Amino acid sequence: MATFFIFEADFVDSLRCIPMQVRYNLDTCGIKLKLADWNQINSDERQTLVDMACTNEKEVQAFREYLQNLILQRTGKAPSELPIEQYPDWLNTDKIPEEIQKKASEFSVRITQQQWRDLSPLQRFALIKLSRSGHENKNFPQALKEFNLISSSA
Repeated sequence: MATFFIFEADFVDSLRCIPMQVRYNLDTCGIKLKLADWNQINSDERQTLVDMACTNEKEVQAFREYLQNLILQRTGKAPSELPIEQYPDWLNTDKIPEEIQKKASEFSVRITQQQWRDLSPLQRFALIKLSRSGHENKNFPQALKEFNLISSSA
């Protein structure tokens, strides 16, 4: 089942950008997908990537193979690979990454350990991605609100 965040609302209908759910699956299966490559695949194929589960070893392998073949067919080149983290930060409920606290502090927010634990892995993943330097961070405060880490009136 597809999970989209409210902060993604401006592009999920068209899937013109890669949604967090697919980005999560990309990191899980170790594939780097460029937006230019995403734009080479049609809307049905994008929707298939959104709908594909990627939670166990068999699903991860199926997602990886489907995407590799798809990108190879559309671009003539295999997608780049990423190292797969054995225990990524978004699965670690015991430690809030420093980059997230630093970014949150820009909005006068301090995320507590309990709040971090209460987030889903996909929510933690989104915060990690949105807090990275070099990433367009305009959705970070929206994510804080959506995940109830900041007052929606702020």
